[in-house]
Amino acid sequence: MKNIKLIPVIFLAIALLAGCSQGNKKQISEKKDVKTEVQQPEEAAPNTLTAEEKADGWKLLFDGTTTNGWRGYGIETFPEKGWVVEDGTLHVLGSGKGEAGGGGDIITDKKYGNFELSLEWKVSEGANSGIFYLAQEKPGQAIWKSSPEMQILDNDKHPDAKLGKDGNRAAGSLYDLIPGNFEAVNPAGQWNQVKVMVYKGTVVHWVNGENVLEYHLWTDDWTNMVKNSKFKDYPDFVNPASEGYIGLQDHGDDVWFRNIKIKEL
Repeated sequence: MKNIKLIPVIFLAIALLAGCSQGNKKQISEKKDVKTEVQQPEEAAPNTLTAEEKADGWKLLFDGTTTNGWRGYGIETFPEKGWVVEDGTLHVLGSGKGEAGGGGDIITDKKYGNFELSLEWKVSEGANSGIFYLAQEKPGQAIWKSSPEMQILDNDKHPDAKLGKDGNRAAGSLYDLIPGNFEAVNPAGQWNQVKVMVYKGTVVHWVNGENVLEYHLWTDDWTNMVKNSKFKDYPDFVNPASEGYIGLQDHGDDVWFRNIKIKEL
């Protein structure tokens, strides 16, 4: 008789244990759900910085609405023609006359030595432009005679992509010296995100997240390469300065820039 009375108690214990098990499973499931909620990185609106970028030392070189921080190469003000700010971009206007028309190249107000430069560019069909760094400003001397240049180009339509040697005039290249990578570049009408790092003579170019080239200033390799190029007669190019201006080229074609930012190293 005692054993018979214990049966309901046993069933009650089993039911309670089952309930606890289900509760634990629910809690575990809820914990798993929490773990799957991964925090997505903050994305900045065009021409702004995220809180993380600000904390990391990045600064805007273009605010999306003004030309503050920029001026024409060889002049004290921003060019009165050839460049406009529109729709959050810095737009160099096509002149139809190549470098003979337009407003000329522009440079930053400040010189930079060790840095990471990041920006986006987009070209019209057949367009040509460039990003200069470590540029010196000397009377009567064009900016390209002192400054390495990351080429900007419509690789499909502009003849420069097939000139030079092994693609060293294509987009992303160190212009006329070191080839980039054709496959890394988006075509005309699409944005390309690029980065240039300069640190104690080491220079790296990235195009759309891909490392496309690296070289080292002031080395024997650099000197020999330049002395076998069209830049051999320009002392400021053979022996670049340790700091200089960032420049954007007006080559007479429609090109757009945005999200221009820099971090000094």
